[in-house]
Amino acid sequence: MILGAILAGGQSRRFGRDKALAELGGQTLLARAVDALAPLCDAVVVVGRSVAPAPTLPDWPGPGMGPLGGIAAALHHATDAGYDAVLTCAVDSVGVGEGLLADLSPAPAYSADQPVIGLWPASATAILDALLEGDGRRSMRVFAEAIGARAVTLSCPPANINTLEDLAAAERRHGL
Repeated sequence: MILGAILAGGQSRRFGRDKALAELGGQTLLARAVDALAPLCDAVVVVGRSVAPAPTLPDWPGPGMGPLGGIAAALHHATDAGYDAVLTCAVDSVGVGEGLLADLSPAPAYSADQPVIGLWPASATAILDALLEGDGRRSMRVFAEAIGARAVTLSCPPANINTLEDLAAAERRHGL
């Protein structure tokens, strides 16, 4: 079983406002992300927010840990609920294709261009916990290397919306 997890706890500094609630074609980025992962997973959660169009989880062990805190929360939930793996994407990864799960299988694997997009085995929870609780460098690539994850070029790379200009480009790209 696969748990989908939308990482939505960022501060949107470069965007200038809460990008999860920004609209693209009349739908929020958050709702788009949930809709994109829903057909690929057995369930979807949103991490780092208290209100969302799917069940929510707080970052683990707490806020301010970046995407690794969101992935850790999803891995803990997956372990507790009996999921085998977690498929993650950021709230601003617009255009995740239907082939995402096939591209990333078998776990562990992540997008070479956007490492927050990944398929992580629930068994990696303890390794990520140690990384977050330790004094060493905390990054997606350090975590990926620690669990032997493969970097994958996605067959349908999504947009990465960090600025209002990126949002406008995504609207043009998708004809919205």
